[in-house]
Parts: sequence; C-alpha cells; structure tokens
Amino acid sequence: MTGDKFKLTSGSRKTARATASITQGGGRVRVNKVPVELVQPMVARERMMSPLELAGELRSKVDVDVTVNGGGVMGQAEAAAIAISKALVDWTKSEDLRKRLMDFDKHLLSGDARQSEPKKFGGPGARRRKQKSYR
Repeated sequence: MTGDKFKLTSGSRKTARATASITQGGGRVRVNKVPVELVQPMVARERMMSPLELAGELRSKVDVDVTVNGGGVMGQAEAAAIAISKALVDWTKSEDLRKRLMDFDKHLLSGDARQSEPKKFGGPGARRRKQKSYR
C-alpha cells in the first residue's frame, strides 16, 4: 500500500467520461453518489463490478468514488469499469492484479478507442446507400 491520501484516475468509452478517486477505507464503491450495488440496469452494474470482483480482498480495504457523465448507459458502465480498474492498479502497484485484469479483458486498462462512424449523405446510415437499378 502507498502512503498517499487519494488518487484520481480516468476512463472513457465512446462519449462517456469517468473519473475515479480511490482512498483507504472500508470497501464502499459509489457511482455518481449511488452505491454500485443499486445501479440499474443489472448488466451495467455487473460490468462496473467486474474489476472489483477480480481484485478480491483488496476491495474491502479501499473506497472508490466514481463520477460519470456523457454517453449512454453501457458506455458509462464501461468508462466507470476502466476508471475503477486503473485506480485499483495504481493504488496497489500490483503486477498480479494488472495481469488478472488484462487476462479478463484487455480494455479494462487500455481503453477502447472505437467510435461510431458519422452518417454521410446519400443514404440512411454511415455506410448504406440507395440501391441503383441498371435495367
């Protein structure tokens, strides 16, 4: 453990941005001032809790507060999971935890840079176009 009072880390996914602050404590994890156990929908909650479950007993030694804005529900969940993962690894400086997180999902520490492609003219979406008939 480090002697630092707290650490700030960030995570992003699509247009969602999350900032996590980690301090020594009793295992409380809050996302936008709501306990992570009460976050809805359940799929988003499971995604946010995955790095905590991989951390094991470390979870009961730290408090994590996450602030998320922008994007949709799952984008926010991914951004929060990335911020929590980075905070835990930065706090512990544990290569074992880093390896466990990378084996589970490499994007928990490196992020996922994919964005949705913007719509263009001449069709209903980013790539689809109106069909042509040559007869």
